[in-house]
Amino acid sequence: MLRALLCCLVGCWLCWSDAYAWSKTGHRVSGAIAAQYLNDDARQAIQEILGVESLAEASTWADFMRASEEDFWRRQAGPYHYVTVPTGRNYADVGAPPEGDAVTALKQFAHTLTDPAASLTDKQLALRFTVHIIGDLHQPLHVGNGTDRGGNEFLVTFFGEVTNLHAVWDGKLIEDEQLSYTEMTDWLAAKITPELASEWNQPDPLVWIAESAQIRDSIYPQQRDLNWNYIFIHRQTMRQRLSQAGVRMAAYLNRLFATP
Repeated sequence: MLRALLCCLVGCWLCWSDAYAWSKTGHRVSGAIAAQYLNDDARQAIQEILGVESLAEASTWADFMRASEEDFWRRQAGPYHYVTVPTGRNYADVGAPPEGDAVTALKQFAHTLTDPAASLTDKQLALRFTVHIIGDLHQPLHVGNGTDRGGNEFLVTFFGEVTNLHAVWDGKLIEDEQLSYTEMTDWLAAKITPELASEWNQPDPLVWIAESAQIRDSIYPQQRDLNWNYIFIHRQTMRQRLSQAGVRMAAYLNRLFATP
């Protein structure tokens, strides 16, 4: 009976956690940090598209819309949350699959956002998804190695709970902080020195992907019973990736909306 229950639970995790990255808290933190580094051109362009909706609010929309019955969300949008880069390779060598991925989606959405003829509705979708993808690509397991669905099939226990490595990095490390997204934003933003902000001011997705692939290969545990020690080893990495995602989000949008 217990074995059957565990198999059922694991199946649910594999189905539902595959394309999610960071918790709502994590995405909102990166969006809120990004807002602090926008230039005037980007801030004005974003306001014209989203109105009073903040980047923090917009950041979780692409996950929320996964429940939509619209054809775009059912058939097209799933692969836009991740890329696949086998160990020892880089994205430039591998490229995107026929159905596309996060990199091809960013290019598609950038074209929409800079197209004067695009509708406001299309631009809102493009901007909200762009913000989300930038957060996704800073979660190490959303740059999958192609063997275990981004850690979804790498089963672990986390303080005795049966789960998988992807779920640990999506939310459990962040949930362990027991902070609201505004509290976490304040804590992390205060630690981003001008020197770090300059160092992280990198709008190229291929750089983010290479970083995540390198981190990814270091976070698979030898022992699958995870507890305080795993948090102790990896909490700073999780915090840094959330902070970097915020700075890079602003860098990407600043470049995208730069006045010609």
